[in-house]
Amino acid sequence: MADPSPRASHCVTFRYSFPCDLGQVRAARVAARSFLEQQQLNEEEITACELALAEACNNAVQYATELGRHQPVEILLICTGSKIELHVHDHTAGFEMPEHVDLPSAEDEGGRGLFFIQSFMDGANYFRGHGENSLVMRKMRFHRAHRQRSIENTQVERASAQIPQTTEALQNMARELCCRSKTLGAIFRCSAELGRTNDLRLFTSRLLTELMSIASADFFFLRLFSESERHLNVFATSENSATLPPLNPGEGALSVEMEAAFTKKCIEFGPGRPLESGDALLAPLGSEASGLARPLVADDTLLGVLTVGRRLEAPPFSPEQAEAIHLFADFLGIQIVNARLREQHVTSRLLSHELELAAQIQRSLLPRTLPHPRGYGLAAHCESARQLGGDFCDVLQISENLLLLLVADVMGKGVPAALFASILHNLIRVMPEWLDRPADMLARVNSMLYERLSAVDMFITVQLALVDLKEKKITVATAGQGPVLLASKGLRTCEILCPEGMPLGVVGDPEFCNQTSTLGPNARVLLYTDGLTEARNAQGELFGLARLQAWLQASTRLSCSAEELKEFLLETLTHFGVESPLRDDQTFIILAEEMETS
Repeated sequence: MADPSPRASHCVTFRYSFPCDLGQVRAARVAARSFLEQQQLNEEEITACELALAEACNNAVQYATELGRHQPVEILLICTGSKIELHVHDHTAGFEMPEHVDLPSAEDEGGRGLFFIQSFMDGANYFRGHGENSLVMRKMRFHRAHRQRSIENTQVERASAQIPQTTEALQNMARELCCRSKTLGAIFRCSAELGRTNDLRLFTSRLLTELMSIASADFFFLRLFSESERHLNVFATSENSATLPPLNPGEGALSVEMEAAFTKKCIEFGPGRPLESGDALLAPLGSEASGLARPLVADDTLLGVLTVGRRLEAPPFSPEQAEAIHLFADFLGIQIVNARLREQHVTSRLLSHELELAAQIQRSLLPRTLPHPRGYGLAAHCESARQLGGDFCDVLQISENLLLLLVADVMGKGVPAALFASILHNLIRVMPEWLDRPADMLARVNSMLYERLSAVDMFITVQLALVDLKEKKITVATAGQGPVLLASKGLRTCEILCPEGMPLGVVGDPEFCNQTSTLGPNARVLLYTDGLTEARNAQGELFGLARLQAWLQASTRLSCSAEELKEFLLETLTHFGVESPLRDDQTFIILAEEMETS
């Protein structure tokens, strides 16, 4: 079959420059993508080049010197039959390009750009000059570079073989991690500034400017609803010259902002639904603008409308970008309520909204679906004593035969516990190289969380269990949590797996140990938090570890699924008379050998 790509000797170039402004980066991306599509690159190559170029341009703008902010950022693309080169010419102080960049931790604010550039491109060099520098990135064309890349990426392929995923899934994960990390970082940075100044308008402008960068948007408008005037008034906008009149929901032509206010639903506009002639956004944005109008609502009361979008006809927001817009809107709505309640000295309503958002975040940590390994079943249960708790659980399928089970309990309740649970959840998932070493993983996580936990006198207890279903082995490591229980048919009592380990955040450099055992016939594995063993009935009697052991060992004489065992355990707690509402969170995971049906 003939090679449809350009001949190796054929060289095509593309030059583009734009002012040193984050709002101009998206236009550069669109122009670069159009050029690459004309050169018959496949979608994988175009996406990699586009993401790397976006990171490089963002860095060129964000780190420009005072003089450099008045100089344009210049782009040069060189395309041959065998490779693509991307040159980004900046006016920053420059930096030393490391040979290898690891994915930064969730709390680090920088370093992700270089990590993704090295991940998506086959090579990158940085050439420093006096007040101006050049970043040169190379991407080999797949049909010419496959053999070379297979040699150079041997180590990467070995690591990838441990967690089989498609290229598309890896790219989606990278985009999702990047977007969520930037979202959390922006919220934490802006929240810290709000705590120092209490200037809601300055906080809002800073927060929504961060959102524009994350969502690759061109503009934002935030209107707040005035109860006294019954108008939607512009509170913050990215358009310096915009003079939009107030909107009265009861008067004038219906606009996307007023529709969002009326329906209290997110309204999309763009090619399929352009702005109408009477819409207040039409004059500053033009008829080709597209975006989202998102209402800000608290207790079914309208606070305002946030509109975020792009001027020129462009693809819709990706799911990650749309999620970031909704999260920023929810968070901004809470802060607006917070400011109003401070003025009225009513803090109870603020707490209600904060807990609602944090509860949504906490629920998102729980696995939506559980793996279905051959011959075994999994079931999980997590119930909070309050609206927010510190417990959570997770199951990661490392490979076809390897599972990592996790149960954790953050000391305390409420927003602080939910935030640390979220941080721990993300840390576990971005450290694939530690998944098969439970004790080493606990040590690594402790080193990353110790300063933050100790600063607020909090700690986290954890149970980790690595299960090898092929070898029928289980390796357990714990951090201050009770023992993992293992039961098999034919034994008189459960086996207790409780290797030594301090809770996370208590000491800076603790030692964690692994304990390995064998899965016997009709095996059952139970991981749980102390809310299970310390549950009390009306007489104040503890359910206790001994009663839990006896229940699990008795279950080995039954032929039932893990889901049925979960319901059986909950019924046992009910018959014991555990009080409701709960005094403490209850969380557990059950792994059970199941008979395969023919």
